[in-house]
Amino acid sequence: MKVHCYNILLFSLLLHRLLLSSSKVNIEMNHHNTPHIKNREPTKSYKSLCECELYTYIYDDDPDMKEIMNDFDRKTSQRFEEYNERMNKNRQKCKEQCDRDIQNIILKDKIAKELKQQLTTLETNIDTHDIPTCVCEKSVADKVEKACLKCGYSLGGAVPELGLLCGNGAYELVQIAITAGVASAKKAAIEAGTQAGIQAAIQGLTNKLYIPTLNGQLLSAFINANNFKNPYFFSGPIIGEYIDMSRVGIDKLNGILRFIHDQFSGDLGKIMESISATSSDIAKEAGQVAERVTAETTEVLTVQKTAEATSASAIFSNPIKKKNE
Repeated sequence: MKVHCYNILLFSLLLHRLLLSSSKVNIEMNHHNTPHIKNREPTKSYKSLCECELYTYIYDDDPDMKEIMNDFDRKTSQRFEEYNERMNKNRQKCKEQCDRDIQNIILKDKIAKELKQQLTTLETNIDTHDIPTCVCEKSVADKVEKACLKCGYSLGGAVPELGLLCGNGAYELVQIAITAGVASAKKAAIEAGTQAGIQAAIQGLTNKLYIPTLNGQLLSAFINANNFKNPYFFSGPIIGEYIDMSRVGIDKLNGILRFIHDQFSGDLGKIMESISATSSDIAKEAGQVAERVTAETTEVLTVQKTAEATSASAIFSNPIKKKNE
């Protein structure tokens, strides 16, 4: 009976094992033999525009992106502004140069027309005493006389009215008058610039340091053409006045000196440095004002003197006298 029970158990185990193995084989076979339907639609390897979100702004709320865009806009606008400034300066320079060229062309044309008109209407009965002479500059008079006589020798027979005063002689007189006019314009411009610089120095000392006098003298009597650009000439007397007044007593200080003393707590080194720096600024500004006024006045007076010297009436009346004036 025991033998039969063992056989029955073994048989059931074998049967169970066989059943499990057969089911596994069927599953694997069914897995590999699964039928597939062929895809007849072509597979796309790209994404079309209609599938993309074109109008989404993913960086609108990104602070880093906003900072980058703002920095880019700032640098771009700054470069455009610098470019516009350079272009405006170049345009202004070109305009000024064009205006000067046009004025020179008009002036030359006017001189040529007036000279031509005067030469055509010149009287023939010219006496040698009618030719102007200069008593103050003998060399210039000799030069003019030789040039005119040389022209008279060659052209006197063909053109009687040009016997003593020809085109070359007139040109020589014009050049002499222009040179004298330019020199006179420069001299007058330097004087005007110096006066403007002196006034600027006086105004700077009055407005910045509130000092009406220096060394007991009025600023107008103390400052002149030799010292208005010298910063040490201003700072030395001011520092000396501060030291003298501080020796008498701090209470004697008034105005800007008292303010400087209180600001630097009586530190003499810092006080001297402050006064020297302010004096240097005043002298520098005065020098710049003098240079600017000199340049502007030179340009204006040069044009004026040149126009006076090149006018036909001045040439044929008494050019050497015009030069001396």
